[in-house]
This record gives sequence, C-alpha cells and structure tokens, in this order.
Amino acid sequence: MADKVAGVPEPQVRTAGVPSGTNLLGLVRHLAFVERFYFLGEDAADWPATMRPSAEDTVDGVLADYRKTVERANQVIDACPDLALPAPRPSRPGPAPSMRWVLVHMIEETGRHAGHADILREQIDGSTGR
Repeated sequence: MADKVAGVPEPQVRTAGVPSGTNLLGLVRHLAFVERFYFLGEDAADWPATMRPSAEDTVDGVLADYRKTVERANQVIDACPDLALPAPRPSRPGPAPSMRWVLVHMIEETGRHAGHADILREQIDGSTGR
C-alpha cells in the first residue's frame, strides 16, 4: 500500500478518483485505523472519517503512521501463541474474533484496498502493477 502512495504529488494523492470520495492517502490512513482496531484494540470514533485525510495530514506522516502501526501489529501477532485465541479489540458485544479470523480479514481488507489503490494510481499517472 505504501508504494502506491509514494511519489504521488499533492493534491493528486488526496484527490478523489471516484464518486465515493476514495483517494490514495485516505486508503492508507484507513488501513492504519483498521490495523489498530484489530491488533491493538483501539477503536475509531468515526469509521467513515478514517478514509478522509485532513488538511494537516501529510503523505510522509500518514505513511510513517501506517508503517509504525503495522510494526506494532506484527509484534502482537508474533506474540500470539495460538491463532485460535481471541485477538485484542475494543469492547464490543459478543466474543472477540480469533487471531486467525483477524489475519484472514486483514488480508482481505488490505487486498481489497490495494486494488482500489491500483485503480486510483493508474488514473493519476498511468502507473500499474506492484
């Protein structure tokens, strides 16, 4: 995901490429929130807002936050002795999903948004592939 954003200038990195408002910087920002939710137990007050970078958000700042969050999440994953155990998450009704379920979900979530990023990046500068 970080590679899809790298090198994209302002304002294109935050410009919506589709009617829903989806943009490259927002996708990376959102994925950091999702990683924090499922692996670090942090909730987002407004999930739709996680897709919208603020005027203060910079590419370098969002990428650094994403990388740091993934690093912290990887530490939690590495410390899990059994993937059948519940993953950390904010208090919600019902049992927490297993770490196995969360890992599969994050593969789906990241893959889906990587596909969105591919399309947006191609619209911006024609870049395709990895």
